[in-house]
Amino acid sequence: MSSVGRRLRRAVWVGFVGAALTGLLTTGAAAAVPVGHGSDRATPVARTDVHIRDVAADTGVQPHSLDPLWASPDIKVCPTAVECAVSQNPVVGATNYIFVKLRNPGPSGSGSVNGVLQVYRTTPGGGAVWPIHWTRIGAASVAAAPGVTTVTIPWKGVPGPGHFCLLARWVSNSDPMTVEGPDISTNTRSNNNIAWRNVDSVQLTPGAGPTVRPFAIGNSLTVPSRNEVLFVAAEPLQNIGGRVVVDLGQELFERWRAGGAVGTGVRPIGRTQVEIVDTTWASLGNLLLQPGERAQFSLIFTAQAESDGEMCLAVVQLGPDSSGTMSDLGGVQYLITSLKE
Repeated sequence: MSSVGRRLRRAVWVGFVGAALTGLLTTGAAAAVPVGHGSDRATPVARTDVHIRDVAADTGVQPHSLDPLWASPDIKVCPTAVECAVSQNPVVGATNYIFVKLRNPGPSGSGSVNGVLQVYRTTPGGGAVWPIHWTRIGAASVAAAPGVTTVTIPWKGVPGPGHFCLLARWVSNSDPMTVEGPDISTNTRSNNNIAWRNVDSVQLTPGAGPTVRPFAIGNSLTVPSRNEVLFVAAEPLQNIGGRVVVDLGQELFERWRAGGAVGTGVRPIGRTQVEIVDTTWASLGNLLLQPGERAQFSLIFTAQAESDGEMCLAVVQLGPDSSGTMSDLGGVQYLITSLKE
């Protein structure tokens, strides 16, 4: 098991469900390119600093080594314009609402500030290249006074299947990005005005048919990369007769086999599928991705018994970031319940 994997497992067992997860990886600031994509700005006269938390313990220091980067508590999806207590999966075809909390000041400036909050979406998973894999949902001009400002972005006509990664970006002349390149994990870690939320509810019915979720892994580099996908839970889903099957599809399955069928706690069960035998710790490794590529596969969930509350499974892509360091490139926290109808 790699040192990255050991750190991930320790952090998950410390307190995965309902708590901020820290220590998944310990990475410093990665090399990045100058700011781009709509962020050419004049040098600010008076520096302000608004931040969106990446984890509950995030104080706005940039860059930071907190993890996971992709479960921001300051981004929430609700079915109405009234903020809900807990973020929910968006309702396909309807107007949903994204709530983002802007915290002023951060550690690098103070004072009221004007800016634009932008919100984007992509397929759940890791390695989404900025900006080509991201679709803008909406934006709002905001005057952020000292304190916490909650911004509401309507999300009209949510497309199917209704499962997305969300990205929030605060853009302001007096609160510029430090660095911004194609690697979204480096961007998020280095800019306290970027936050990322990949949390998905999976509601199962005991003995019923499967529930399917999409997942994607990507390579933001200009050279091919080898990647690993981790599956980690605080308690085994087998406690409820739970089963997770990964359908890689023909091409990605063949790449996995060509790479030596590297894995832990898994077994092939068909021409394109792999079962996660140990849901507390499993991995698929040595997955080759071409430059700029993002490959999608499916996660298939079933259960045979009711759950006693919510169970949590994290699926995480590990791969080289823009500095060449093996890093958390993104993942999804699946919150699983199994209840009789």
